[in-house]
Amino acid sequence: MRKLLQGRLSKRLNQAEGNNVFNTGLRPLARAGGIVLGVLSAACFVGSLCVFLPSIHAASDHAASDKDATDKNATYNTNPADQEARRKAYADQVGQSYNFAFGKGKLSVPGNGAVEGNTFLQPDAFPNASYCGHCHQEAYHQWQQSLHRNSFRTPFYRASVNILLNTKGIQFTRHCDSCHNPIAVLAGGLTQDSVVDRKFDQDGLTCMTCHSVQKVQSTLGNGGYVMGVPAVLVDEKGNRMPGIPPDSEILAHLDRHSKAVMQDLLHKPEFCASCHKANLPKTLNEYKEIRAFTTYDEWQNSKFSQRNPLTFYQGDFTTCQGCHMKRATNLLPEPGAKNGTFVSHRWPAGNSAVPFYYGFDEQLEKTIEFLRTGNYLNVDIFALRKGSDGKMIAPLGSEAFTLDQGEVVQAMVVIQNKNIGHSLIPEVRDLYEAWVEFMVTDPDGKEIYHSGYIKPDGSLDERAHSFTNRPVNTGGIFVDNHKVWTIHSVAYDNSVQAGRSTLVRYEFQIPKTLKGAVTVTARVQYRHLRQSYTNNVLGKDHPAYPIVQLASRTRIFNIGDNPATAPDPSDNPDWMRWNNLGIAYLDQAQYAEAIHAFGEVVKLRPDYADGYTNIGLTNISWEKFGSARAAIETALKISPDNARATFYHALVERRDGHYDAEIEDLKKVVAQFPQSRDARRELGVTYYQQEMPHEAMEQFEALQAIDPDDLAAHYNLSLLYRRFGMKDKAKEQLAFFTLKKVDPGAPTYSQDFLRQHPEISNESKLWHMHSDMEHGGIADTSVMGGGSH
Repeated sequence: MRKLLQGRLSKRLNQAEGNNVFNTGLRPLARAGGIVLGVLSAACFVGSLCVFLPSIHAASDHAASDKDATDKNATYNTNPADQEARRKAYADQVGQSYNFAFGKGKLSVPGNGAVEGNTFLQPDAFPNASYCGHCHQEAYHQWQQSLHRNSFRTPFYRASVNILLNTKGIQFTRHCDSCHNPIAVLAGGLTQDSVVDRKFDQDGLTCMTCHSVQKVQSTLGNGGYVMGVPAVLVDEKGNRMPGIPPDSEILAHLDRHSKAVMQDLLHKPEFCASCHKANLPKTLNEYKEIRAFTTYDEWQNSKFSQRNPLTFYQGDFTTCQGCHMKRATNLLPEPGAKNGTFVSHRWPAGNSAVPFYYGFDEQLEKTIEFLRTGNYLNVDIFALRKGSDGKMIAPLGSEAFTLDQGEVVQAMVVIQNKNIGHSLIPEVRDLYEAWVEFMVTDPDGKEIYHSGYIKPDGSLDERAHSFTNRPVNTGGIFVDNHKVWTIHSVAYDNSVQAGRSTLVRYEFQIPKTLKGAVTVTARVQYRHLRQSYTNNVLGKDHPAYPIVQLASRTRIFNIGDNPATAPDPSDNPDWMRWNNLGIAYLDQAQYAEAIHAFGEVVKLRPDYADGYTNIGLTNISWEKFGSARAAIETALKISPDNARATFYHALVERRDGHYDAEIEDLKKVVAQFPQSRDARRELGVTYYQQEMPHEAMEQFEALQAIDPDDLAAHYNLSLLYRRFGMKDKAKEQLAFFTLKKVDPGAPTYSQDFLRQHPEISNESKLWHMHSDMEHGGIADTSVMGGGSH
């Protein structure tokens, strides 16, 4: 792997010469120990910026660190008044020419980055990473190849942010760089004719950007942190001491060093939410606020948060850090290690493009290992439907059947988001590529049908079922270069939320002369980034970027008899297979089919309360409340304190006008799950309808503390505040509601896009067939034997 990556990086270095797609080029600088070193010359916001790519183990890093520390120790000043005066002098200088385009004192808008004191911080207030790495060698080594370190300089980021800079102005890039380069934002570097020395850009998110955050702003995202003045020591009273003390001072006061750099917040998912949640504000797009990605919210609604009673499955509590900062044995000296293990400062996730681009083979290997071994998805070739009779054979493996030559067959593939704490895919879905590859082959390996293949030019088959989206602008044109400020609508979004499933259908014909068996394989493939975006950034002449298989399942079907077979170790039990099918049907609004699937669940597991709750939920969605009540009450007999069943029971009580009973049900749910968004929202609505305004206001305020973007909270609080004479607060909430609510005209832009791209228009439908049958194949009839879906 190392040799392969070295060869590819060398090729990339040569190919990148003269590539001005994003005003960035790589040129060979040195080679030592088989590792390619390079210099990234990037057009920055002001003038030209040289960004250096140091060797991971280069002794010169520590030599530089020692020199930096020596230089700064000579002027180390612990007098708070002197430090504050120095900061004020710097802030006054920067403030004289800073473009406060969005209001005086608003340092980071359109981002949300904030700093204690709300004045600029001098860049050298942040000790650089090599200084920290002088002692924390394992953390520094891992950080060097991480996405956090490369958050600003990578060409994939620079490509889109430079378009924003060149089309709207540098002040708008504060929206992006509040997360990608906080020091630049808080130092006042993102303004026209900046005088700020931007040598820190190479480090992206340094040790001290994360370890200086003191709190977050109610999970607003877009850089919703509050940065303290960086300090590696506190005094005997706990006050932060800016500057870089000598090593001897730190070693003499390790407890005070720990208090300075370690906050309880660092262990909480809300810390990650400050950047792993993003909106597109009106100050950026001059249109309205649009949700961009909500990874934190998705985690909070997943089984791993244990804050949401409505998940289809329950699980152990796990934070963002629990997945992306797992402990492992440290190989280098690391004072932060405990019992020989250290939390990962690689933050492995889905970005395989950046380590591949830079030749970071260690990070790439860790990323691929993370993606392949997490048991995140389950792929289930669940059922077949034959053209000869149209009946569904399910679940495959447990049911015997026959298959004839020339048979037209539909295969039903269920993809379960089993163990991801957020959606598949969670962020910037327009750039990532995850899809289902479905292949049918004969005994000689010859393809009979293939969907989701990679074409010779490296692009993905247009008709593949993908887990991405297509944002469009006012012209109905796909926003191709991540120009997020132009997005007005989303033509489709096929992501699969945590704990849920999707059903993908394929249709093909068995050759009339085939003998033996056909092999059917379904796999979920993943690539970062989308091929067309990589081409936009690097040009078309670049190496093929890694494609990682996340999960797969293969079944072999004989021509003739197919007896029942033993399950594969990766298969879910049959009751869960039916349950996942029911979830997928429910999300595709196929209610009769969902009830049939959930009915099979309770046949196999009559003790499973959620099976009956799922039947009740489906009937509520179908507005069959009488049937819903019977199923939910059965669930409550099995599990009397079940919060999920109790919540849906409350909705049935509301429908029947039993408001006191509804309120009691919802209060029980809130008592068990105080951060349940749904329970607080519905309880607030009922209190409002029952003329209990104080109680309603309490619930909506609690809901807004959980999700500051909740539309129901904004709307109802605007009414309630006005009722109590709180006119300013009412006006503020109404403005938020107006700003964030969906634009009713936006879908027309999506329709324009879909009309122009019939090859992918099926992806916008709740369910659709992927078929190679020109005549349309067999009718897709319901599992109950009724009419067409």
